[in-house]
Amino acid sequence: MTTDADHPRLSAHFRLQWEDAQQAWVLLYPEGMVKLNASAAEILKRCDGSRDVPALVAELERTFEATGLEPDVRAFLDMARQQQWVA
Repeated sequence: MTTDADHPRLSAHFRLQWEDAQQAWVLLYPEGMVKLNASAAEILKRCDGSRDVPALVAELERTFEATGLEPDVRAFLDMARQQQWVA
């Protein structure tokens, strides 16, 4: 479970990049690739270790003029940690 003290960052084993052939953001790793949906990509683009989860959520809410994103962002980050996408 994530806490407010966490500053999620992409794991060193993965690289996030735009893939023209897929017309999507992808996570590349030595054994393959994960094609991301738009929401996942927007969250992972912000996982650089410079902001905690509340700051990340606030930035997403400002950018997309939305509210109430925190439960979904936290759920995604929990899943991403399980997949070892983020540390």
